[in-house]
Amino acid sequence: MSNFTFENTHIDGVYIITPKVYGDHRGYFMETYKQSDFEEAGISCTFLQDNQSKSRKGVLRGLHFQKTYPQAKLVRVIKGEVYDVAVDLRKDSKTYGEYVGVILSEENKKQFFVPRGFAHGFLVLSEEAEFVYKCDNLYHPEDEGGLIYNDEDININWPEGFQILLSEKDKNFPTFKELNFSF
Repeated sequence: MSNFTFENTHIDGVYIITPKVYGDHRGYFMETYKQSDFEEAGISCTFLQDNQSKSRKGVLRGLHFQKTYPQAKLVRVIKGEVYDVAVDLRKDSKTYGEYVGVILSEENKKQFFVPRGFAHGFLVLSEEAEFVYKCDNLYHPEDEGGLIYNDEDININWPEGFQILLSEKDKNFPTFKELNFSF
């Protein structure tokens, strides 16, 4: 019996994953990843790297991808709350240019699986958030690409009422029409 519920999204290969949480007066326990359960659900990756970031309210990280060394990611929040987004950049996909967005938080404990071929990013909704993710390929800074977060063609419905804080790199990403790249 699996300790996870795998929810398909409208984009093939993108899943929202809810772990079973076992709790009592002492606290809780949950599995965050089990290879056999993920493979049974159709997610077959060998994760090579784990990352963690801490960001304050309004920070928007993304939308990032690697060109030559694409990464599948399994992401979750261990403190706070974020709105997490994956944009389909697979040229032959019927959902090319579409996105899936989900709220991830320490309370709901949901995870988001983003396969290779997607731009990925998140907006911090709480005062601060700690974000962790597994990657199936190593990070190569020279290989990074990006898509501007507020692209009019993608039209991501980011939560409103936030002063968006971007890195200089993220401010200068191209629009979807200007993006001279797809998987």
